[in-house]
Amino acid sequence: MKRTLSLVFGLSIVLSTTSCATIFTGTKDSITFTTTPEGAKVIHKGVEKCLTPCTAEIPRGLGKQMVMFQKEGFETKEVKLTKTFNPVTLLNILLGGAIGVGIDAATGSLTKYSPKSYTVDLESK
Repeated sequence: MKRTLSLVFGLSIVLSTTSCATIFTGTKDSITFTTTPEGAKVIHKGVEKCLTPCTAEIPRGLGKQMVMFQKEGFETKEVKLTKTFNPVTLLNILLGGAIGVGIDAATGSLTKYSPKSYTVDLESK
């Protein structure tokens, strides 16, 4: 009985301090970017990620996330990435893991990017 109680207690501590969404879904999302015309730079937080058409790993965050598209001879276009609630976070809430929810919030894993694909039309200068 004492061993079982210790096991249950230990398991409940482990479950309540995990960050389920961070562990199960990571802290980044792969997003596909397409532009017309092709060959535009995809820039996130000042870092060039790829040239369109492409797929890039974009870190999650609680703040507003913007991606910029640049191509010579065309107007620079900025697009806000939209996010939705990450349902895996509910595991922390259901299991009573306040610490885990805090970790998910800190890593941005409370949300996930949706949609996972963006198509942007660039206008010539």
